[in-house]
Amino acid sequence: MTDTKFTELQEMRSAALIISKYFEIPTPLLFSPSLSEKLGAEVWLKCEFSNPIGAFKLRGGLNLISALADKNCSHVVTASTGNHGQSIAYAARLFQIAATIFVPENANPDKADSIKRFGAEIKYVGDNFDSCRSAAIEYSRELNARYIHPANEREILSGVGTAALEVLEAGGQLKDADVVIVPVGGGSGVCGWILARDELSSPTKIWATQSAQASAAYESWISGKLVTSPNLTTSEGLSTGDGYSLTQEIMRNGLDDFILADDSEINDAVAIMLETQHVLLEPAGAAALAAAIKAKENIKSKRVVLVCSGSNISRAQLKNIID
Repeated sequence: MTDTKFTELQEMRSAALIISKYFEIPTPLLFSPSLSEKLGAEVWLKCEFSNPIGAFKLRGGLNLISALADKNCSHVVTASTGNHGQSIAYAARLFQIAATIFVPENANPDKADSIKRFGAEIKYVGDNFDSCRSAAIEYSRELNARYIHPANEREILSGVGTAALEVLEAGGQLKDADVVIVPVGGGSGVCGWILARDELSSPTKIWATQSAQASAAYESWISGKLVTSPNLTTSEGLSTGDGYSLTQEIMRNGLDDFILADDSEINDAVAIMLETQHVLLEPAGAAALAAAIKAKENIKSKRVVLVCSGSNISRAQLKNIID
C-alpha cells in the first residue's frame, strides 16, 4: 500500500469526531519548567497516555475499527507487543467485533492482561514481534478474518494524526512549535504528525526517534529501501525488525530528522521524567526525551514538543530502571 493521497485534512477531522465519543480530546499538553531548564529549550509534553488504554494507539484503533464495523467486519486479527493490541481489543469490544491478538511469549504481562480484559482472544507465539506477526497473518488467512497491519492502515494514520491537529492547527495547543519529537516502532505515530503538519502547511519540524537496538525504521529511512535488522530492544513499544512500505514512504517525503537512542538512554529518560516531572512513562513513551537529551545542542532555545506515547510500564521494568 503506497497511495498517500488519503491525507486529506477532513479524514483526520472525521477521525477526531469518532475518537471524541470514547475519550476526552485534546489530550493535555504540559509545559515542563524542569526539563526546559535541563535542555535549554522550551519543553512541552504531549500526554498521549491520557486515555483508557494509556497509549496513543487508541486513536488509530478506534478510527479503523469504526470503519470496519461500517463494512460489517466480524473478526479481526493482529499482532502486537502490547499497546496496538490493546487499542484493537478495546475498540473491537466497543463495536462488537471478535478480535484475536498475537503477542510474543515474553510480552509485557500488564499489556497482555489488559488485552484479555477487553475481551480479545490472545495467542502467545515466538520470542519477538516479527515472529508473532507472521503467525497472525497466517491465522487470519485460515479464518478468512481481517488482518490489521500495525502501521500500513490509512485509518490508523488518520486516527493518530488527530493528536498533531490538536497541537499544530491554528488555535491549537502550540501551533508555533519549532520541533516535535515522536517515538517510532513501525512509524504510524510519526507519520500521523507528518501528514497533519503537511496538510496544515505548518513550518514545524518533525523528528523521529527509535531504539538503537531495533533500528529497522531508521535504517530503512537512511537507505531509502525497506530494511530488516536485529530486533533486540527491551523497549517493547519500539520493537520491530522491519521497515514498512507506507510509513517509510511518508517518512522519506516528510521527516526532518531521525535520532537513535540506546535502550540504556531510554531507560534513563524514564527515570528523569519520573524524577523531574513526576510522570511515569513506559520506555517507548520516554524515548522522545532520550532523543532530546542527545540532540540538546540542536534544540537549544527552541520550542519543543515531546510526544509521551504511552505509560504502560510493568512493575518489573520500573524496578529494573530504578535499581
